[in-house]
Amino acid sequence: MFVACSTLCFAREPLEAALRQIAELEFDKFELALVEDGQHLRPSEAGDHPEAALQRLRRGPSLVPSSLYLDFGPIDWSEPVTLRRFDGLCRLAKSLSVAVVTLHAAPIGTPLSEEIKRLAQLLSTAMREGLVLALLTHGQTLAADPDIAVQLCNAVPGLGLTLDPSHFLQGPQPHADYDVVFPYVQNVHLRDTGHVPGDFQVRVGQGQVEYARIVTMLQRHGYNRGLTVAIIDRLENNFDREVEVRKLKLLLETLI
Repeated sequence: MFVACSTLCFAREPLEAALRQIAELEFDKFELALVEDGQHLRPSEAGDHPEAALQRLRRGPSLVPSSLYLDFGPIDWSEPVTLRRFDGLCRLAKSLSVAVVTLHAAPIGTPLSEEIKRLAQLLSTAMREGLVLALLTHGQTLAADPDIAVQLCNAVPGLGLTLDPSHFLQGPQPHADYDVVFPYVQNVHLRDTGHVPGDFQVRVGQGQVEYARIVTMLQRHGYNRGLTVAIIDRLENNFDREVEVRKLKLLLETLI
């Protein structure tokens, strides 16, 4: 296992500045987050012009990309342009030597048969480039329910999960038992999350995320990929983001 930093930690700064800060915090690996309404690279532009995105990233510090996180926002996945952009992003991931691409599952309430069909098509595209496709266990999607997340993985062989325990602690089923997901985990997003509803992000050590237990469970299932620090850069954060990123990095490094 290794510790990486998501560019989400510095999402309100230009991408080049975010990468410099990640390097200054002595990370050597980073997760590139492409968010459609974000300040960095957007999935639409990088999907349309993967070579330009690649050149922009190569101008930054000598960090190793560990994974891609894609947030397209609300889009129609049946549109040919969307599928073409996803294909372009898979080619970008391959060029960056990234193994895992994380995507959101469909919103809660979507018929499982419909989602399985979509994921099978996307997985086929990802596997063509030698990539692992993983669903984020996001609280507003089908993967918010651990059992449904596992059901999707079983229905689409080769599909994995990006574990974000904060969403299980503060999602639609607070404190859900999510041990069933560990055999399918291909990436991990971590921050600390409070006990009070709405405290999605708190200072490291003041929340309820059991980092040691998570690492132990991952080791038990042979996990050897990244633990990604993903403290989301938000205006309403009542803590020094850089300090918390450094604290979580040091904590995770003691556990692996």
